[in-house]
Amino acid sequence: MELIIDSVSKQYGTGIWGLRDFSLSIKPGILGLVGPNGAGKSTLMRILTTITRPTNGKISFNGIDLLEEPNQIREVLGYLPQDFGIYPNLNAVEFLEYLAAVKGLDKRSASQRIDELLQVVNLSEVRKHLLGGYSGGMKQRIGIAQALLNDPRLLIVDEPTTGLDPEERIRFRNLLSDLSGDRIVILSTHIVSDVEASATRIAVIRKGQLLVDAMPEELLQEVEGKVWEWIIPSEDVPSIKRQYRIGGTVRHRDGVEVRIVSESSPDEKARLTSPRLEDAYLYLIAKKDVSKIS
Repeated sequence: MELIIDSVSKQYGTGIWGLRDFSLSIKPGILGLVGPNGAGKSTLMRILTTITRPTNGKISFNGIDLLEEPNQIREVLGYLPQDFGIYPNLNAVEFLEYLAAVKGLDKRSASQRIDELLQVVNLSEVRKHLLGGYSGGMKQRIGIAQALLNDPRLLIVDEPTTGLDPEERIRFRNLLSDLSGDRIVILSTHIVSDVEASATRIAVIRKGQLLVDAMPEELLQEVEGKVWEWIIPSEDVPSIKRQYRIGGTVRHRDGVEVRIVSESSPDEKARLTSPRLEDAYLYLIAKKDVSKIS
């Protein structure tokens, strides 16, 4: 099973490109599509889910041309959009029954599938509660359930943890990991920690172009020996942020510990530390020319 994106571009107006010559080959597992807001992630998601068509390029899934045969792709596609809407006056079962009918599932198969999915997303005990009373995390889980109704081979989730508290975010990431199996899961996000624990491969996108397609370990190797921790007076933090790429700050009694991504040591008191994926992302997104890691 393979999804092939070949030289895809999307132009919205004269000189305005959502994507530019984007190519990527994706196999089963979780692909983390990471980039800043406005990088082109949602444009790519809308193209892959057949909501919009690219200006140029080709896309195929297991040899099926997505642009020529969109209905065949939709049969194996599950999608959780960034702005997922629910019907607040329906309960979970009613909502999923309605969407199952929209997707063409027969009533008997749909009933069995809904029971299974409510267990998978841990919502069986609140299946009869109105969706309007669900928490943000519960709504995202019912969103995943609707995306899985047709047991998709290709599952796409766009910024799924935005607005979730830390506990719900972790639960959602674990759920995606459990669901990957032999299907392709594309997790589009600007939150690097969302892909750090679960993604088998990471693609970094900036200004509509693919910067890097690599395994997490390869990205970490890129920034090995370039991450420093340095305790500085709190009043120095603004000026240090102007000079260096800062991956985080922690306040201590003797000052503020800044995490700096830099080719060389920022100060003799700074010490090297083990890189994290967020450090690698900061390093790569700031480079003007990034070659694909093989």
